[in-house]
Parts: sequence; structure tokens; C-alpha cells
Amino acid sequence: MRSPKQPLTVQQATNRAAALCARSEQAPDDIRNKLMDWGIGRTDAISIVSDLKAQGFVDEQRYARAFVKDRFAFNGWGRIKIEHQLRLKGISADAIAQAMTAIDEQQYCERLVDLLRAKWRTVSQREPRAAWAALMRFAISRGFETSIAAQCARQVTQTDGEQD
Repeated sequence: MRSPKQPLTVQQATNRAAALCARSEQAPDDIRNKLMDWGIGRTDAISIVSDLKAQGFVDEQRYARAFVKDRFAFNGWGRIKIEHQLRLKGISADAIAQAMTAIDEQQYCERLVDLLRAKWRTVSQREPRAAWAALMRFAISRGFETSIAAQCARQVTQTDGEQD
């Protein structure tokens, strides 16, 4: 086991970063930050990330596609929140726009309706305006567009009213 005070060499850091990238998709900025945390200088970290990109270990577009898919499917995030998080990770606007096309519009609405139905069970006993506001806040906090949130909330509240 290596002593925590002993810094990594550039080759050791490159190998460690490549192993990390082989296990899962990583954003270029995340790898650069990890390298600097491991004691690698900024210029060496930038050089290592460039080498990893050239070798195919780091791919911004591939990372963006995986991020969009995972956050939509598993976290139930909307486009706004996903895009914001990708921007925070330093992903280019072109890569984000291309990755966002992977979200099917029908699945997007169905996912939001499912989320809102689950939320509706907890707020349906409130005064109607308060329940509606709670649904809208919930959808917007998940990163869904206001217009789509309103449309799906209407669908959930109308469906509930018909079942009574």
C-alpha cells in the first residue's frame, strides 16, 4: 500500500485514470480534477486528459449520452436539470444538444406523468390550488419544462377526478 503523502508519478496517475475510465464513463473535467487531487500539476493533468482522449478512454460525447440516459431513466430528471448538470461538468453545448436527442418525447411525458402520479398520492387531499402548486414545484424541481409539467399535471389531476 502506498503512503498517502507520496505523490503519484505522471505514469502512475495516467494508468490509474485509464483504469477509472475503463470502469465507467468519466467527464474530462472530472478526470482532470482527480489527477490534480492526486498531486499531478495542472499542465500534466491537461496533458494526461488529452492522451486519454486520444486513446479513447475519455469521450465527452459518450459521457454526455450515458449521463442523459442514466439521469432520465434512474433519477427521473428532466431536460433542464440534466443540461445544467452537464454544463457544470464542463461538457460542450454541442455534445449536450446531441445527447439530449436520445430522450424520446413520448417517454419523457410518460415518465413525468408517472412521477406526478406518485406525488399526487401525497398531495391530493390538499386544497386544489395547493395540490396543483405542489405538483408543479415538484416537476420543476426535477428539471421538467413548465409547459410540459402543466400539461402532465393536468392529465394527472383530471384522471384522478374521473376515478372518484
